Amino acid sequence: MSSVLFEILEGVGCLTLNRPEKLNSFNGEMALNLQKMLDDCRSDEIRSVYITGSGKAFSAGQDIEELTGPNPPSTNKILAEHFNPVVIKIKALEKPVVAAVNGVAAGAGANIALCCDVVVASKSAAFIQAFSKIGLIPDSGGTYFLPRLIGWQKASALMMLGEKVGAEEAERLGMIYKFFEDDEFAESSFSIAKKLAQMPTTGLAYTKKALLSSFTNTLDDQLRLEDQLQQLASETHDYREGVQSFIEKRKPVFNGK
Repeated sequence: MSSVLFEILEGVGCLTLNRPEKLNSFNGEMALNLQKMLDDCRSDEIRSVYITGSGKAFSAGQDIEELTGPNPPSTNKILAEHFNPVVIKIKALEKPVVAAVNGVAAGAGANIALCCDVVVASKSAAFIQAFSKIGLIPDSGGTYFLPRLIGWQKASALMMLGEKVGAEEAERLGMIYKFFEDDEFAESSFSIAKKLAQMPTTGLAYTKKALLSSFTNTLDDQLRLEDQLQQLASETHDYREGVQSFIEKRKPVFNGK
């Protein structure tokens, strides 16, 4: 079986991390497979992306056995070739990416989830910045995204203490969008990805670009970018369809163009 499963359902590119016997921890093969499948998700056939894990975990992060085996890769190689490209590809993908955290998300597994555009979790899921427990620093964009999601002080404490955050607490903190009861998680989380796939996804891609740029832009820069992106959005088929359907009092049919 592949370390990452891939299928297209109702316009959604579904990626499932698939090393359940290792809690979906990443080795080089899985990281490279995920990168390839994220590239495949650029297809026009796919309107949104849904990432989850098989078994009882989302991902436990880096597979420690890979680090302690014969001829282990350096941390530089792991970040430069395995994890950082995954984060960059998720943020560069011009369509919404949903992380459906079905169980524990630790280390790089947590931070890959948190870099996605919409993050939901099952009630029994948990997030752990586990790096400090083995003397490492949070990576895979964790030091970039987590302080912006929940604030400097809380992020600093969670990263240094390595405490587990349950799904309910993660929602309260603003770390994730929402959580679902375990028995409804699969259906409810996928329904979000399916809904996004039916929306004006070019406009959503512009929203994604504007949000990411807001982390470093000045207010004047951001206002100029909004002006530029709004003009592009107003020239799309989906904008015209949205306005026309509103006038005609009918449900819009968007095609992502």
